Amino acid sequence: MDDANPAPAPLTLTADDGYVLHGCCWRHAGAGRRAVVVVSAATSVRCDYYARFAGWLHRRGFDVLTYDYRGIGGSRPARLRGFEADWLDWGRLDCEAALRGALERFPGQPLYFVGHSVGGFLLGLAPSNARVERAFTVGAQFAYWRDYLPQRRLGMLLRWHVAMPALTALFGYFPGKRLGWLEDTPRGVVRDWTARAPRFEDAYRGRPRALDAAQRAALVERFAGLRAPLLALSGEDDEYGTVAAVQRLTGYFGNSAVTHLHLRPQAIDAKDIGHFAFFHSRFEASLWPIALDWLRDARLGEAALRHRRVAGAA
Repeated sequence: MDDANPAPAPLTLTADDGYVLHGCCWRHAGAGRRAVVVVSAATSVRCDYYARFAGWLHRRGFDVLTYDYRGIGGSRPARLRGFEADWLDWGRLDCEAALRGALERFPGQPLYFVGHSVGGFLLGLAPSNARVERAFTVGAQFAYWRDYLPQRRLGMLLRWHVAMPALTALFGYFPGKRLGWLEDTPRGVVRDWTARAPRFEDAYRGRPRALDAAQRAALVERFAGLRAPLLALSGEDDEYGTVAAVQRLTGYFGNSAVTHLHLRPQAIDAKDIGHFAFFHSRFEASLWPIALDWLRDARLGEAALRHRRVAGAA
């Protein structure tokens, strides 16, 4: 890569339980008041999927950190069968390690956050979320099945709530990569994904990792630590991050001023955006400026005006 598009440096992070995570870091030379942005991935998506977006943010003045959750990509153990990791680990340990790692490596710099899908949910579980000064999420939710896009709900139920847990029981992990269904995934994450409770904390009753009432309440309370302004994006053709799904999650962030923007593909002459395409470079000129305006100034700029702002976001 040339000087205008520098290659990221390899990154290692150590969670509180000693687990070592791997990722990448785009860093400017010298100190400054520029912000550092932590990017948290969707479930079972490698962090290098976000490299184009991270590099774009870096070229616009940010330092950027991406990372793989335990069990995924560069943070996968030698043997995944029987490996225990769930969304609680990804949030309380892995997302927390990324936030702390950014604070330690970039002392004195503002800490910003970008979360895709479950990545936005995991921010609420990380104790250091109170240190985040600005947050931006894309399709962020915790996969409650009734919130799936109605016309695709049945197929998604069969794939993710029938086939996925059945294959996980057979293999000891979800062999998603060989099926072309995302990355291989730890069985605890599959249990969380396929839970059927409308409130995420209620999924931790009567199961291998059951939590008592006080522990479940503490999980919910942690979301209140985030006081940063939050821009939450949903999309008309996003089968996971529907308006209902996004607002189900943003309701937990009671101390954050939430703005909810609903993306319309036709507004930018796009055939589709879906759940993943926001981070494709073809949307660099049309959608990425929405993130840039928010991360720079916590405002909706011209790029956002083509889309619909949703009332009652928090």
